Amino acid sequence: MSAKITTAMVLAAGLGTRMRPLTDTIPKALIPVAGRSLLDRVLDKLVAAGVTRAVVNVHHFADQVEAHLQGRTDLEILISDERAGLLDSGGGIQHARALLGDDPIFVANIDSLWADGETPVLEALKAAWDPARMDLLLLLVARGNGSGFEGPQGFLMDDEGRLTHSISPNVVTPFANVGFGILKPQILDGQPPSGAFSIYPTWHRLQSEGRLYGCVMDAYWMHVGDPAARDAAEARLGARVG
Repeated sequence: MSAKITTAMVLAAGLGTRMRPLTDTIPKALIPVAGRSLLDRVLDKLVAAGVTRAVVNVHHFADQVEAHLQGRTDLEILISDERAGLLDSGGGIQHARALLGDDPIFVANIDSLWADGETPVLEALKAAWDPARMDLLLLLVARGNGSGFEGPQGFLMDDEGRLTHSISPNVVTPFANVGFGILKPQILDGQPPSGAFSIYPTWHRLQSEGRLYGCVMDAYWMHVGDPAARDAAEARLGARVG
């Protein structure tokens, strides 16, 4: 039976520097791909997976993002304000901690897209979630089944699904993190309540404790990191509904 996860943290505060000149006048989250913004495409996936409440962090052109989100009536949206300064992945989640509650949540980047097949990717992710064994379950893509898998950084996975994170140029990592996952918000409770920090050290701690797991997506992943990647994703998604 799939887990019931109704809250999501959507990381939408980035500057989108690689997306320039598109992000000179609008935030990356609102860049359209095949007629729908990156942010809306991610929220659509989350709503379809049963999410009823999304916490969205904002920084770059924050007013535009907030105004745009007022048009969503299919879920409750709360804003985690980072106008004072970007907080990175871990700091952004921790800054929103009081809004997230204590139950497991989805975490989602806004530049990660795919077209679902017969079984929606997030349904497969929920089915793989086992809170008795896991504190963090990352959605992964196999090398060769996506665009934007750059450099040596990635993951190795054992037969039980436990992950080892590697940045070694001498190790060919078969899987990459696509920027979605399920986590227990408590994993960051030992961190300062404010300030910028990466979630990578938390990955490594959970890895050492055997609590970091992965689920490989059965879909073609598109990392929309620059204008060329946006155009490629638009061409791919524009050819089908998704």
